[in-house]
Amino acid sequence: MSVLPRSAPAAAGVSSRAIGALLDRLEARSVECHSLMVVRRGSVVAEGWWTPYSAGRPHLLYSLTKSFTSVAVGLAIADGLLSLDDRVVDVLPDRVPAGVSERGSRVTVHHLLSMTSGHATDSLTEAWQQEPGDLLKGFLRVPFADEPGERHTYDNATTYILARMVERVTGRDLRDLLEERLFRPMGIGPAEWDRLASGASFGFHGLHLTTEAVAAFGELLRREGGELVPRDWVRLATRKHIACLPEADGDFFLGYGYQFWTARHGYFGNGTYGQQCLVVPEHDLVVAVTAATTDERQTLDAIGECLLPGLDRADSPRDDELLAARLRRLTLPMVAGTADPGRSAEAKLEARAADSPLPDGITVSVISRYDGWLLSLGPELTVEAAHGFWRESAPLGRPVVASAAWQGDTFVADIYVITTPHRVRLVLDAAAGTAVATWNTVPLTTPDLIRHLRAPLMTRPDVA
Repeated sequence: MSVLPRSAPAAAGVSSRAIGALLDRLEARSVECHSLMVVRRGSVVAEGWWTPYSAGRPHLLYSLTKSFTSVAVGLAIADGLLSLDDRVVDVLPDRVPAGVSERGSRVTVHHLLSMTSGHATDSLTEAWQQEPGDLLKGFLRVPFADEPGERHTYDNATTYILARMVERVTGRDLRDLLEERLFRPMGIGPAEWDRLASGASFGFHGLHLTTEAVAAFGELLRREGGELVPRDWVRLATRKHIACLPEADGDFFLGYGYQFWTARHGYFGNGTYGQQCLVVPEHDLVVAVTAATTDERQTLDAIGECLLPGLDRADSPRDDELLAARLRRLTLPMVAGTADPGRSAEAKLEARAADSPLPDGITVSVISRYDGWLLSLGPELTVEAAHGFWRESAPLGRPVVASAAWQGDTFVADIYVITTPHRVRLVLDAAAGTAVATWNTVPLTTPDLIRHLRAPLMTRPDVA
């Protein structure tokens, strides 16, 4: 069901040729997009999904999740349950480790939102190492190199703590709060969340939403919250509160708000590998993107250089039709080769790299069937694959989509963890009896493919 109205680009004052130029730029720069939605003046003027990704499928947002947690904080503040000056040690006193430092004791909601708590680097890994069972305690144990408020350091753990503070003062799980106050009223729920062993959401990552849900969120922000989010909070959260470190580049250098980045044009929420929601209020524009790219600047640059010059410059109805047809044809490449019906093979997996999706030494079997293959990837996992199209299966609870082909004596399969930016390429040498598996982009939580395919969505290494 659509959440946002639709419009031809020309009717909203958008050049369809400019959108085409945006697509050309992304293709020329080898940016692997999974979806794109352009919203102008409240209406969707362009939308496309690169098959096998599709409109109804939620996609892992990684750190774009942080912007939704920011809204939850804003709701708690508007309800009078939390304030920007509240200290972590006061809101969550039972979670504070003995001997907390003076600097740690002064960290407030403002510091967490703006990521100015005082850590020199992202504290996440060290915090979890210090306190595997309680990230909040670990965060407060990591030394604070600077006074709170002095400088910005991108620090994932700050958003985790904000989520726990919201839950404490509201008495509601973060997921339930956003479902009731944001997603359901917007018509975009229920949302999917990755979780910890405790059942808690990460807060800083792990939200899965459809592209239209992300675009609708951006449109809500562009309208400064409507009736769902206080206007003052949207204005406060999306303005610059702190300069970023010189190491940052492009739009990531211009400043940080409350879990939003300020940009050359508007502001945006950002997730690893190119999950983005850009809001440009002065142009009544929202752009939502999901992707699997290692250079997140490319999409923002392309929007600024290709799309923005095409605003308030409508093209012909024929141009709009050609763009719509192009958007319907978007696809990621399938594995080239032949079906070679009836041919099966078996091999031992070689997994020398630490980020291998499958363990070393397991037996990998390619079992021919009438219209594709069964891929047996060790004792726990069997995936269905097809030739010439993508086949979906859910061997451990979460969906995967796979296509494959023979290239001489080599069998190649692409296995998409389709609710994420990630896919595994399996290459089996039938003559040598060996196989290797690699990620296109390595998941940040764990490289273990099996963990990513289990339901419920629990992907941390410390999950029970």
